Amino acid sequence: MSNVTNPATAAPRAPQDAPSPAGPLPAPEAVALQRAFFACGATLPVDFRIEALRRLRASFTGAQEAVFLALEQDLGKPRFEVAGSEMAGVLSELDTAIRMLRRWSRPRRRRSPWLLFPGRAFIQPQPYGTVLIVSPWNFPFELSLTPLVGALAAGNTAVVKPSEMAPASSAVLARIVAEALPPEHALVFEGGIDASRALLGQHFDYIFFTGGEAVGRLVMRAASERLTPVTLELGGKSPAIVDAGAHLDVAARRILFGRFFNAGQACIAPDYVLVERSAHPAFLEHLRAEHARLYGRPPCPDVARIVNARHFERLVGYLRDGRVLCGGEHDAASLRIHPTVLVDVSPDAPVMREEVFGPILPVLAVADFDEAVRFVNERPRPLALYYFSPDRGRQRELLRRTSSGGVAINDTLTHWVNRDLPFGGVGASGMGRYHLEATFDTFSHMRSVQVAATYPDIPLRYPPYRGKLGMFRRILRLLG
Repeated sequence: MSNVTNPATAAPRAPQDAPSPAGPLPAPEAVALQRAFFACGATLPVDFRIEALRRLRASFTGAQEAVFLALEQDLGKPRFEVAGSEMAGVLSELDTAIRMLRRWSRPRRRRSPWLLFPGRAFIQPQPYGTVLIVSPWNFPFELSLTPLVGALAAGNTAVVKPSEMAPASSAVLARIVAEALPPEHALVFEGGIDASRALLGQHFDYIFFTGGEAVGRLVMRAASERLTPVTLELGGKSPAIVDAGAHLDVAARRILFGRFFNAGQACIAPDYVLVERSAHPAFLEHLRAEHARLYGRPPCPDVARIVNARHFERLVGYLRDGRVLCGGEHDAASLRIHPTVLVDVSPDAPVMREEVFGPILPVLAVADFDEAVRFVNERPRPLALYYFSPDRGRQRELLRRTSSGGVAINDTLTHWVNRDLPFGGVGASGMGRYHLEATFDTFSHMRSVQVAATYPDIPLRYPPYRGKLGMFRRILRLLG
């Protein structure tokens, strides 16, 4: 049965709170507990939020070895990748939120028009209430805790539903949150599809979902029943375009790294490469050389394994969609596929129609820059777009003529690494933005406030209106 565990904690509570009930809670009771806690106003003081974030940081840093072990068990992740992709970002989010929260929470001044003189206007960030965060298996800590930090910083209570496909990570994540905060403030709700359905049937004030497009549609459909606002962080096929004038050795190295990080199980990994035909033969030679240098012969200890047998078989099927330039070795017993580059791939092959989400990289030749742009624009707008060229004019032209969630030029993944850049998709690749202050803003209702003075009370705006229109127009002309 899907449930959450409620261990005793010493987390801060509202004075009027009764002790939290011990034992498992089904979804309706868990959400009701959080809604009641939010309603009492305990999460509103900034000091309370900062203390909660500090407790979460202490719990997360104290569990680092458990995080390493869980990701080894679930995904076979190298520790270097765990440190870079699961720990550094979460700590950056926590440290920045703790340091900047007072500033983020202040009213944001806006100008008032002369008609409202001497009034004042501001925007007041306000928490939504109780929020749901649904996270995937590929980066289970980063993609659960980063939105959680923003949700708590904004003053919400939060339920986190991690993927059941990374069970060891889900269990560690539940312990981290439970040690830091009481379940009426934040909790991890473990379980499979039934748990997700149970949660989506509850009343949340905001839903933040990271995952695939198909499930994203189900989440959005459920949210529409209560007109609940949503952020959808989805995926799709993120292209890399290599200009004939690019530094081909660097482009090859950085594209391989971006594709095969976490065994390609990343929503922003370059999903295919388009190379100008005049540079195609030389680029393939650089790919061969860099592939041999970075990954060698299998088994490679620096590449994670595939999450499960179903995904492994799906990925092995893609190997039939082209000719293997390098890699291609695979072992069903260990769920490992050696990083693979495919050539002679049809644009209509399954590997080019479906999001790969694995260590397979198709490379296609195109006539020129214009054909590459047309190729990208004929498909759904991607989450990421990578362009390799030293030509700044071409870079500007690419940005003008294409649409994507984010762009990295002459590198891959780096727009995710820069936490000051809001991250998100567009169209089929998602909606909404997050990272640092953008996460705080995502989980805040930006409430507009106009404050009027009692005096002077100008009679021009009140009835009767007879004879006032000409005066009003003259005033507009004077002030225009």
